[in-house]
Amino acid sequence: MKDDRCVRFLQWLLPQLHMRWQGFRKVRKQVCKRIQRRISELELTDVDAYRQYLLTHADEWRILDHSCRVTVSRFYRDKVVLEHVRTEVLPELAEAAIAAGDTTLRSWSAGCAMGEEAYSLILIWDKSVGIDYPQLDIEIVGSDIDELLLQKAIRACYTYGSIKALPGSWLKSAFTQQNNEYCLESRLRNKACFSRQDIRDRHTKGSFHIVFCRNMAFTYFDNALQIEILDYIHHTLVDGGALVIGGHESLPDGFSGFEQWSKQRAIFRKKLTVYNEA
Repeated sequence: MKDDRCVRFLQWLLPQLHMRWQGFRKVRKQVCKRIQRRISELELTDVDAYRQYLLTHADEWRILDHSCRVTVSRFYRDKVVLEHVRTEVLPELAEAAIAAGDTTLRSWSAGCAMGEEAYSLILIWDKSVGIDYPQLDIEIVGSDIDELLLQKAIRACYTYGSIKALPGSWLKSAFTQQNNEYCLESRLRNKACFSRQDIRDRHTKGSFHIVFCRNMAFTYFDNALQIEILDYIHHTLVDGGALVIGGHESLPDGFSGFEQWSKQRAIFRKKLTVYNEA
């Protein structure tokens, strides 16, 4: 499929899925290849025929929605952001959790893919921050719409290319090499649980100290859907909790429940709830 024809098709399609064209500019070739493959499977002549097919086959939209998912994940992605989480955000959250009588720092990785982000946070805690807070443990919920990716997250075995950004000492102490893969030790793996969820359905429940929603909702979804999801995340966070988004993302206009955490543009704090006295 020629690029210009696919671009026009995506610009027609994406708003109907509550997605935005701007988020797909750099990854459009990957998505276009998937769409072309689907057109061939259906034995249709071209993208125009596929567009007509969509208008008469409602179930096809679910398949097309799956084709528009873009997954790029690895350990310690956006190192600058995660270093800020390690040195400033987690210690402050830990102090607040202890003051509130909590024994566990609770976190959520939305769109967790194969678990690299969730396990990165566990490693940051286990190998660095948590050493100073022995009275606190950490647990993380990872959610994703893709069942195959979740099964890989549960298995927790990765290629070297996925883990190479981690400090060398962490690699040696936390992973065991099995053939060409590096598998996370069970003690750390057991601190995460994974479940299938489309964040658009808003099923994850909890009271989290920190939520990661990176390189997904605030890149690919349209403004209205972003605000809905942001409101949902806001309700899952404790007061003063942290929201971490992608290093090149920004929050949508029109939502006042968060403030920027220090000078780090990818990290936000849930504003404290103020109750009016009767």
